[in-house]
Amino acid sequence: MIVLFTDFGAHDPYAGQVRARLSVEAPGQLVVDLLHQVPDFNAHAGAHLLAAFAAGFPPASVFLAVVDPGVGTDRAGAVVSAGGHWYVGPDNGLLSIVAGRDRQAKIWHIDWQPELLSSTFHGRDLFAVIAAEIARGEFPAHKLLPANKLQVEFDTDDLARIIYIDHYGNAFTGIRAAGIPPSSRVRVRGMELGHGETFGRLGRGQGFWFGNSVDLLELAVNRGSAAADFGLQVGDVVSVLKPN
Repeated sequence: MIVLFTDFGAHDPYAGQVRARLSVEAPGQLVVDLLHQVPDFNAHAGAHLLAAFAAGFPPASVFLAVVDPGVGTDRAGAVVSAGGHWYVGPDNGLLSIVAGRDRQAKIWHIDWQPELLSSTFHGRDLFAVIAAEIARGEFPAHKLLPANKLQVEFDTDDLARIIYIDHYGNAFTGIRAAGIPPSSRVRVRGMELGHGETFGRLGRGQGFWFGNSVDLLELAVNRGSAAADFGLQVGDVVSVLKPN
């Protein structure tokens, strides 16, 4: 399985172009569109989202992860083996949370480029080719150099900011929810929200926080938009106020 995780957007042609390349390079492989609305250019938010979502996929899934504002520069490309999965993408921090949270992670830098390589679309021309070879079970060792670490590494601790807003207006944070007492309150933009177990147990228009299906702390409004009602944006700082 090849899993696409990008900031390409759902209405632009880029994801389709990548899928077309994969159909040639890895025919018969299942290709899953996980997310093409990673916050634009935001590898830090993307790194935490990728780490949260990856656990729900079958072992040996190959994540083609592209949030790449440095495409065409001297930034490296990387392959990571971590948590039973493979990850292919730019070495700009995007793969660093999955790598850093697995002590057994293995890292390679891509030391190859195809004859035809667009300076602005390495996702299609470079990373898709490498991901396809791994998915086919043909590890491209001759195109990779083993590395001790990634060139760009983000702190693997939780990120206490909003990292994604879905079309409902629900705001994902980079804070893992496991272990946060339900009696805790969450502060964002000067407001405090209490815990709710699920949408249907709250009144219409009521705001709350909860642990979502990928164990991230999420801010929401029942039958409404937390982003619109509270003016939330990606990057907003979030604080968990635990009870005394």
